[in-house]
Amino acid sequence: MTTWNKTIAVGLTGASGIHYGLKVLRGLVEADVRVYLLVSQAAQVVLKMEAELDTPSRPAEAERFFSEYLGAAPGQIRVFGRQEWTAPVASGTNPPDAMAICPCTTGTLASIAAGLSQDLMDRAADVALKEGRKLILVVREMPFTAIHLDNMLRLSRAGAVIMPANPGFYFKPQRVEEIYDFVAARVLDHLGVPHRLGARWGG
Repeated sequence: MTTWNKTIAVGLTGASGIHYGLKVLRGLVEADVRVYLLVSQAAQVVLKMEAELDTPSRPAEAERFFSEYLGAAPGQIRVFGRQEWTAPVASGTNPPDAMAICPCTTGTLASIAAGLSQDLMDRAADVALKEGRKLILVVREMPFTAIHLDNMLRLSRAGAVIMPANPGFYFKPQRVEEIYDFVAARVLDHLGVPHRLGARWGG
């Protein structure tokens, strides 16, 4: 039986920038981390538009798809349905070590800030907060309204890490892939997961 280094929940929403999430997923798989994956319906649309990936809607089929796409070990990736309330992430009795929603829509941001728990992704984020686990929200929108900023501040005060997808350019990226790597590296750093995505400052 495989022993994973950590268990991390990852949410993919319908915000633009799905490659950031895919990079985070690949980094987790390469670091022998077990992944609980939650994919919104809108994220499936963006996966097709931006990454040309036709992802199945049924959790079991999506699990096989992402496992094959990312080269995951058997059982390393588990995909849960949007209303699958028996999933481990739905309860504080069995939470993952941390959670990242990457990319995160402002709609998802608002739902989490309001504590609505309308679907499993919202509930998993709520569980992460109430159990004192790290919750990273990679918000992808511009410009931000006062409503967006209020929701970010509210969640930051509740313990979430607000990490807008703002890549640095001091390392002079030559390919768009390097920009994806930059953001994914910051997410993985905050999750405490080792990676080799680019050189470090001063290194």
